[in-house]
This record gives sequence, structure tokens and C-alpha cells, in this order.
Amino acid sequence: MKNQEIAKIFYEIARFLQIDKVAFKPYAYERAAVSLEAIKDDVAQIYIKGGRKMLEEIEGIGKAMSDHIEEYLKTGKIKLYEEFKKKLPVQMDELVKVEGLGPRKVKVLYQELGIKNIKDLEKAVKKHTIAPLFGFGEKTEKNIMQGLEFLKQSKGRSLISDIKPVAMEVYKKLENLKEVQKISLAGSLRRGKETIGDVDFLVVSRPDKKYGRGSPREAAKNTQKIMDFFVALPGVKKIWGKGGTKASVHMADGFDMDLRIVPEKSYGAALQYFTGSQAHNIATRKIAIDKGLKLSEYGLFKGSKIIAGKTEEEVYRALGLPYIAPELREDQGEIDTALKNTLPDLVELKDIKGDLHCHSNWNGGENSIEVMARSAMDLGYEYIGISDHTKFLKIENGLDEKKLLKQKEAIKKINENYKKKGIKFRVLHGCEANILNDGSIDIKDEVLAQLDYVIAGVHSTLKMEKGELMERIEKAMKNPNVDIFAHPTGRIVGQRDEYQIDFDKILQIAKNTGTILEINSSSRLDLRDLYIRRAKAEGVKMIINTDSHKKEQLLLMEYGAMQARRGWAEKNDIINTLPAEELLKSLK
Repeated sequence: MKNQEIAKIFYEIARFLQIDKVAFKPYAYERAAVSLEAIKDDVAQIYIKGGRKMLEEIEGIGKAMSDHIEEYLKTGKIKLYEEFKKKLPVQMDELVKVEGLGPRKVKVLYQELGIKNIKDLEKAVKKHTIAPLFGFGEKTEKNIMQGLEFLKQSKGRSLISDIKPVAMEVYKKLENLKEVQKISLAGSLRRGKETIGDVDFLVVSRPDKKYGRGSPREAAKNTQKIMDFFVALPGVKKIWGKGGTKASVHMADGFDMDLRIVPEKSYGAALQYFTGSQAHNIATRKIAIDKGLKLSEYGLFKGSKIIAGKTEEEVYRALGLPYIAPELREDQGEIDTALKNTLPDLVELKDIKGDLHCHSNWNGGENSIEVMARSAMDLGYEYIGISDHTKFLKIENGLDEKKLLKQKEAIKKINENYKKKGIKFRVLHGCEANILNDGSIDIKDEVLAQLDYVIAGVHSTLKMEKGELMERIEKAMKNPNVDIFAHPTGRIVGQRDEYQIDFDKILQIAKNTGTILEINSSSRLDLRDLYIRRAKAEGVKMIINTDSHKKEQLLLMEYGAMQARRGWAEKNDIINTLPAEELLKSLK
């Protein structure tokens, strides 16, 4: 838990340094934050075992960062961070979530209008006092207003990729308790929803040998130990309630966690019930009623006799249904499809053979091509695609034609070296090109044609009128060198809604041109599940990519795969389930 707390502070320090226009240091703090989020061990335990020396063995943690970590572990504070907050007493983390607000704009708003938090910002927007400020204007004020409205819609929910790593830390700690016999995640996290309100754990406690299986006091002592352990976890800020079989706590990260302990005979029924969704549960309960049965979290009953409940498979089978994967349980046709025995064979994370949207240190990414490749090999991939930004994105140090061709030669040498060593892995060479306002691509076609593949995306002028934007996208997708349309709707979950598009038209263009649509696994989670399902229905192929700018972000593939499953995607709908040669043949 300390890892997340310190990482959050490091991100904040990076923002303060950006405001002061300090060179290089913001990047160092961001890198240290990413490393702390990525390591599995508790940084406090690492320090206890080996002190500063062992801390400095963590990638991205040098002397200065280890000083900060040691200071936080000893005092609960970092002096540099406290000094920054005194100079600029704003809720930085809160404010920069509003689209259009970066750290420097936040500073101006504080200095000119005294804005410290979201409430202050809302008041200023209503009074229209932002537009007159130098560097803002009416358009920026309108964007801020829209950003605030969007934040309100997602208030109280966290992005799945932010919340699941924290939930899994707790899961593993509970799983390792000798008193725990079975454990599972439940709720929206198990269903793979984009945003999560709270985290649900379901547990069967191990019977206490002192009382024996079947005794009225069976597992009572072990249940109490599990409850005591759960409410005393690091990061628990408040205990909402603690009873005999249920506990609820509020975490320092800002979300709630619930733990329920159920009898083994009811575990499957309880898991089905607490996984949800509510609409899916209503549908399954109706099926039970039609069969003269009663379904609840305690089991499936015929009169007073339990006929199923130990496993979810048993419960669904007794209802006359095949097992329905958690990601499908939204009452969006899965029940009728199951009754016809035509449920999709959903794509799985293990089916993915490579990731084509990865950035390297050639254009501002953190790691070299070789390091990214090695990380991909460690994940069991057969290939990785390097897709650095191109020249229009100057803020990302985008590559021009000359640099792209130079990178092509570097990748060729890496592959030749692998071949000599007998390493069966391949680095593919692409780019993430920019779709300019007129629909042209910012790299010449003769250079694009020399790459293994081309990803293109809209990265600027996102608020174009729908007709104009669709003309722009259509022209790019018709380019014979553009293979993949990146993050097609432009949305960022919880931060920015999709831009004005006609998705049915995009599907038609994709069918006509053979353009692959990306499922971006980052905080974009773009395509959304509904659009994935539409693409599948139209026979449009997709690819799940991570948009990694650091090797640790390759792990985001898990969330793209979940998104694809929620969209009913199967293995043959996703092109990076193919070996490299077949994948390349499937492109334009």
C-alpha cells in the first residue's frame, strides 16, 4: 500500500516541477512513480530488509528517490512535497483531471482567481471569469465547463486499471491466510467494467478442526480471524461496518472494499449473485421462478431443499443454461444466446501473441527497443511492434521520414541478432502517424510503404464538426498504407468523452478498406464494449494494443482483453491472436 501512496506524491512533485519549468527532474519522479506502482513487493518491507541500498536496486530509484522514500516511511511526509504545497495550495491531482487543464494553467487560475479545487473552478466557470485570463479565452472556458460535466458523470468510480492492482494486493494477502479456503473477486471488477465503484471479495473460511465440519460453530474462529485481518489492512482509512460474516471498509485510495464470508455449499450461488449485474440476476431469478425454483445468494432451492449452490457452473446448469462468463452478465442478450447454446467462445489474454502499439525511447518513450522486446518475450509474446509517434507531435519528439528509416535499419539489426542467437522472436516496425486536419498523414507515403504496418490516429483538433471530422477520418482510412485506426473514438475514460463521429460510417469504411480498428488498453479503453460488439457483428477485424510508453504498461493488455470479452469478441475477431506472418498478411 505504501507503494501507491509514495507514487502518488512523486507524480504530484513531477507536476509542480513542470510548473517551474525544471528540466529532466519531472521525468525522473514520474519514472520512480511508475516503478513503485509496478513492483509487487511492499516498499516498506524492502526497506526493512535492506535499507536504502536495497531501495536503490529498484529500477528508477536512485539516491534522491530513496531519500524521499526513507523520509516518508519514517515521518509519513516528504518535505519537498510539503514545500510545494505551501507555495501552491491547490488540489492538483483533482484539477488536472479536468480536460484542458495542465499544471501551469492550474497555477495561473490560483494566482489570478484563487482557485484551489473543483468547487472553486465550478464557481469561476459559472461567473465566466476564466475566459478573460491571458492564455485562456472563451473556447478554453467552454472546454473546462464540458470537462467538469464529464467528471460529474464518473464521480465516485475509478478506472479498472487503477483499482485492480490495489485489489489484487489485498486478494493475495487474504488468499495466503491459512484460515481462507476459497476466495474470489466479485462485483463489477470481476465483470471487467471500465470503472469500478467498490471492490467485493467473497471467501469461504477453512473449517476449524476444534469444532469439526458440520458443527454449528464450524469455522467460527477462522471467520473472526479473517474479519480482524481484513479491517486492519494497511490503507484502511475507515471501517464502515464489521459483523459476523461481512465487513466494509473505506480505503485511503478513495474506494470501498466489502468482504463476505459464505458457507462452502453456497459459494457458487453467492458468487453468481454478488458478481451481478443486477439486471442479469433478475433475468436468472425469473428463469428459476418459471421452473418452480427459487434462486438467491444462498443457493438454488426447490421448496426448502437446496439443489445447486456449490459452484456457479452447477447453478447455471440447474437453470438449464451453460456457464456464462462474468464479462457477459449485463442482460444484453446473453441469456437468450445461452438458451440457444450459441454463446461466443470469448478471446482470452493467453490468445494474444503480440502488441503492435508500443513506443520506444526514440520518441520520448522510456525504454529502448531491446528492453521493450525483452519485456514482451517475458510475457510469452512472439512479436512486438514499435510504433513511435511521427513528426506532427512535436511534444512527443515525433520521428520524421529520415529518423523512421534509420529506426528501420536499427530494428533490422536487432532481428538479425535474434536470428543468429536462435531467438524465435520478432520486432515489427510501424509508426503511430497523425491524421492531419485535411485527412492526410504527416509522413510521406513512400516511407509509410516501407514499414511493416502503419497505425494512424487523430491527436489534434478533436472538437471538429461531425461531418468535417468524418471526412478527415475517411480520407485517412482510405490511404492504402494505413492499416490500423488508433483509439477510434478519442475518448479517455473518466476524463474525456468521444469526439463527434458516426461510428456506423466508420464501420462501413473499415469494411470497404480493410482497416483494422484498435481496442486501446490504456486509460482510453477505446473502443468501448458496445462498439466492439457492433464491429464484430459487421465482420470488422480489431486489434488489442496497449499504447505502451514504458515496459510496465505492456501489462495493460489484460484490460484490453477484458474490454474485448465484454464486447463478445472471439479469437478470430482479433488479429494479434495470429502469428506474425499471418498477421502481416491480414493487413492492407
